[in-house]
Amino acid sequence: MIWEALGSVILGLTLAHAAASRLPDRLPSRPLVLTTGLLGALFGAVLTHAAIGPGHVLLTLLGAAAVGAVSLSLLLRPAGRMRRRSAAA
Repeated sequence: MIWEALGSVILGLTLAHAAASRLPDRLPSRPLVLTTGLLGALFGAVLTHAAIGPGHVLLTLLGAAAVGAVSLSLLLRPAGRMRRRSAAA
């Protein structure tokens, strides 16, 4: 379990760093992105480990990557500036 947790932390930080490098204008501050990626992947590993049981390291890391990517996608902002309508329109 410790290797799964350590692997998911490294995986989450790697995903978060890649997202922050590729989309700096669409994501909030870098520390928030790194924390979200780390905690999302760690939660995904714990959830996957609880669902499928011990002994499935690759599947646990796959689940960690999926939940980490989903949690990072929740931080994305729209690409263009959103138009706001006035109250009179």
